[in-house]
Amino acid sequence: MSTAGGARTVVLCQRDDVPDGEARRFDVEGHRIALARIDDDFYAIGDQCSHQNYSLADGWVWPDECALECPQHSSSFDLRTGRPNCFPATQPVPVYEIRTQDDGVAVVLP
Repeated sequence: MSTAGGARTVVLCQRDDVPDGEARRFDVEGHRIALARIDDDFYAIGDQCSHQNYSLADGWVWPDECALECPQHSSSFDLRTGRPNCFPATQPVPVYEIRTQDDGVAVVLP
């Protein structure tokens, strides 16, 4: 873990821990994070669906849309912006900056 200006960088996992086209949930310092992988790119958003309290990491990654779909009511969220792409969710989820170093995947916490 490193810090700069109040932000903290925390290693979540190794690159191979998240298969391409899948997402995993990580609970770090009070943050629920869904880490999704599309090819060699990683995206981190808040894991709690803004419609109801369901884990987004249990849903489906849509590579062509760069989105993660909630398994409960099918709202999907843009992995780049956190904004919902469809109802019933209307509020965005947080987006976290990702840093890859060596074989590790880290997230920047506010």
